[in-house]
Amino acid sequence: MGIGKGDLAMGLMDGKKGLVFGIANDHSIAWAITERLHQEGAVMGFTHLPDRDPASPKMERRVRKLVDPIGAKFVKPCNVQVDEDLDRIFEAAKETFGELDFVVHSIAYAPIDDLKGPVHKCSRAGFLQSMEISVYSLLGVCTRAQALMPNGGSIITLSYLGGEKVIPGYNVMGLCKSALESATEYVAHELGRQQVRVNALSAGPIRTLSSSAVKDFDSMLKIYDAMAPLRRNVTMEEVAKSALYLLSDLSTGVTGETLHVDSGYHIMGAPPADAKLDE
Repeated sequence: MGIGKGDLAMGLMDGKKGLVFGIANDHSIAWAITERLHQEGAVMGFTHLPDRDPASPKMERRVRKLVDPIGAKFVKPCNVQVDEDLDRIFEAAKETFGELDFVVHSIAYAPIDDLKGPVHKCSRAGFLQSMEISVYSLLGVCTRAQALMPNGGSIITLSYLGGEKVIPGYNVMGLCKSALESATEYVAHELGRQQVRVNALSAGPIRTLSSSAVKDFDSMLKIYDAMAPLRRNVTMEEVAKSALYLLSDLSTGVTGETLHVDSGYHIMGAPPADAKLDE
């Protein structure tokens, strides 16, 4: 029996329903992931940061400009520090989809003064807020998501090598990513019996709105070009393709992983002989 044209057009995410947290603009990793999921047939609901002035919904407009053209099923405000907001998002998902197949958690924040200062000088309030938004939010999302995944599903979060090794300038966010990766493993264990998979993507440095707050970010890009085994940094599209793998049925045997998408940079202990770090 031959394969019809329609069969060849099947996407990896056809029939899959999900939520995406954390699109800030068209340079967000979450947006690159969304585009790839849409290309493969997924349908999605989205959140945005609450607007301070409802009469001027800048955050909502920014996200809607991206997701409405691809058929967003809903776009709603969500402050992950407020349980009632998370409850409303997952209630909307239940009403819209019935069940969920995947969730993308792309949320991180640290007060700028605490992020740019030394870790040992991080304020108590800044530390707590950074951990609550960057780490505890994953727990809140997983708790609610698993209730809508009776037949299993996939949840991914976004990390960075600064959670494993010291990356000067990454500072308190490195502590958050370390805790996030540990949370990924514990939750993967706890939700595994119902076939809900939880993984983290550790991408190389990508120029995004959040990365602009990281000190010496341009230097990080040059170091990756010189030291990574592939002698280059990764692209947004490569990160999105790896996210597609973790969210699709291609990775049904993978959970609790931190998948490095960084051109192999994380394996290096010293610069290669041909590295040109002084340029």
